[in-house]
Parts: sequence; structure tokens; C-alpha cells
Amino acid sequence: MKTKVYSLFVIVIFAAFFFSCKKEDCDAPPSNAKFGADKTTAMVNEEIQFINESSNATAFAWSFGDGTTSSEVSPKKSYGDVGVYLVSLVSTGEGGSTTQNLTVTIIPSASFTVEDEDNLLSNAPVQFTNTSVGASSYLWEFGDAENSTSTDENPTFTYSNSGTYTITLTAISVEGESSASKDITLVAVSEELYFIEAGTDLMKRLALDGSGSIAAFLDMAGMAGVGLDYDATNSKIYFSDFETTPEGKIWRVNLDGSQLEAIATDINDPYGIALDLTNDKVYWTDDDGNISRANLDGSAPEIGIVNIEDGMMRAIDLDVANNKMYFYEVNDEDLYVADLDGSNPSVIIPGVYGYAIKVDAVNGKIYFDDQNTETMIMANLDGSGMETFDSNGTRIYGIDIDNEAGIIYWSGRDSGELTKANLDGSGVEVLASGLNSPRGIFLRK
Repeated sequence: MKTKVYSLFVIVIFAAFFFSCKKEDCDAPPSNAKFGADKTTAMVNEEIQFINESSNATAFAWSFGDGTTSSEVSPKKSYGDVGVYLVSLVSTGEGGSTTQNLTVTIIPSASFTVEDEDNLLSNAPVQFTNTSVGASSYLWEFGDAENSTSTDENPTFTYSNSGTYTITLTAISVEGESSASKDITLVAVSEELYFIEAGTDLMKRLALDGSGSIAAFLDMAGMAGVGLDYDATNSKIYFSDFETTPEGKIWRVNLDGSQLEAIATDINDPYGIALDLTNDKVYWTDDDGNISRANLDGSAPEIGIVNIEDGMMRAIDLDVANNKMYFYEVNDEDLYVADLDGSNPSVIIPGVYGYAIKVDAVNGKIYFDDQNTETMIMANLDGSGMETFDSNGTRIYGIDIDNEAGIIYWSGRDSGELTKANLDGSGVEVLASGLNSPRGIFLRK
């Protein structure tokens, strides 16, 4: 009797268990899709770690919103383009499947390099190369005292002083922006005297550190440059070229030798040039008796703002502070002054003839080369008080002045020398000799 009761009890328990397991889908606990991420905003190509927190699931199907998928439990993912992406996780278990979604935003990745980063010099252009991904616009901050900025994609920037600067690039898109920063260190460079050596078809530079070192700067083969001037603000060199008559040119080139370009063409023997950096103008003279000017990029040319009938113009220099220009006309051998717009031209010193003029507006003086007496002469700005500065006996094509140091520099075409002296004519010193027809010069500080 006891055996039968026990057997019946076992059958009942077994039947109850068997029939309850027939409905697995109803009785198994449902899956619960759940996940997070270590970040929901990331840069292009930056890895995102997705963290699976699902329960009651044994299989997973991820969709990342860019056409890619994964079946890993907790995958990592990066995106190659900016945008907003919907990430979905389907978690599947004995109790079925459930889904969770999450939105991630991908923003640009800002990055950049600095050309020749270990050899940067003050007063020389620094080239920045943008390597950002996914941006539509950019903002550069150069870290200088003036808080200079640029929106160019790959700008150059010149630092006036040595030191360490922090550069920041912000890469921008409609989805957001990111920034990258880098410190650069610039070393002070010694002053240099740039000059055209016509006999070798080169523009060269002389280090003024006492070493006497001369280095080639620009190959001028096919050019015959005479006039030379420097835009320190934009680190650009300007020079004239009368090699092909009457198709002369005014050229400019970056201080690093790049981007040589003709900004004015079809000029009959351009000789002297001068820059007005206050008003962003370049002036030049020619053999048609003209003084002309244009914007620094050559646009908006004004031909013949001064014209001397049957004249031939040579040297020119500007006194921007006093709205004056000084220039030579060599047929009648006169030194003129006029307003910067070309009005009111008048002879201030007759009977002089040469190739170089330099205005010292700080001290109210003008220096010029006179080939009739084979001397360099100093005079007041109105032409009075002329006195011999140096009995050079050579044609001078270039003069420049360093007012801070009280020094004047000049080139001797026939002597083959670069020379300096104090502004009163004392302390004459030959800096370089044996040169092959040096012409225009400028001082780069």
C-alpha cells in the first residue's frame, strides 16, 4: 500500500514538471537589452567602448548606424566621418529578444604638424600643416602677445621674437568641434643683410653676427634684379627685373624662398622699388619716365602717378610719415620730391645722378649716390645742407638704415663690397668684399 502511494506521488510530481517545461517561451525569463558607452561624443577615428549590461541573453546583434555590425558582447568601434549615429543592440535569450538604442555624435579630429619643428627661427615664417579630419572650417591661435589668429587651412606665421609659443588649432563642423595644441620654440637669429649679386644671378644673405658668412637665398637666373625691398610684416621680399625689355617685372617671394610670383609685368626697364607698408602699396620706377604703384599683391595698379616727359627714372624711396617720395630722373640728372599720390613733384637737388636713395625720416636726412662726384651724399629732407658722406668711387645700388643701432649699410657695384658706417659717417667698415656686382640690399632684423 505504501509503495503504491509513493509511486503515485512521483508520477504526479514528474507530470507537473514535464508539462510546465513544455511552455519554455512563456516561462523562461525575458531578455533585457541594456548597454552604455565610455563616451557618447567622440572624434573621428577615436575608439568608443560599448559596455553590454544585458541580462538573460546569450546572443547579441549590434548595429552602429554606419552600415557596420558586430556580434561581440561588448565591442569597440570608431567612425571615419563626422555625424550623428544611432547604435542599436538586440539581445536574444530563451525568453526572446529585446532592443535598446543609443545616439553617438562624431566630431572633427583636430591635429597639425609644424614644418622643420626642431629648427624654428624668429623673424622667419613658420609653416603649419593641417592634418585634421572631418572639419569644414578652422581657427588657428598662434599664442603671440597680439593674440594673432588665422582661418586659413594651412597658414604660415612669423614670430618677431624668440621664445616658446602655444599654438592651438580648432577644427569645426556642424556636429561640433575639437582642438589640438602644441608648444613650439623659436631661436633668435642674427641680423642679415640681403643683397642681389648680379654677376652670379643670385640673391644672397650676409650674416651680421661677425662671422662674415654668406649664403645663397634665391636663384635669379633669367632675371636682372636691381631694386630690392622687404615687407617685414608679411615676410615677403620684393625686387625689380629688367632682363627682358620692355617686359620687365616686379617680383615677390616669401622669406623662406617659396611662392615666387610676378605681381607686375610689361614694364619698360623697372629699376627702383619701395614699399609703403602703412597703406599696403608697392612703388616702382621705369625708363618711360613713370613712377607707378599697386597694392602689395599687384592688384589695382596705378601707372604713371608721376611722369616726367622724356625722363628715365632710377632710384626711389618713401617717407610715409611725411607723405613724400624721393626719386631720381637721370636724363636731366635731378633728384625730385613729390607727394605719395604723385602730386606736386619738384626738383630739390639738381645735377645729381645715381642709383640709390634712402630716407632717414627719424633724423630728417636723405642719403643718395651721386655718380657725377663718385660720392655718397647726406642732406636734409628739403635738399639743403648737403655734405659728402663717403667718397666711395663706386656705383651704389642699395642703401639701408638701422635707426635703432644708428648704422647705415650700402653696396658698391664696382668695388664689390658691402659696407657699413655710423649715421654720421664715422666707423666705416667693409663687411664683405670680392663680390660680383652687388646691387640692391635690405636689412632683415
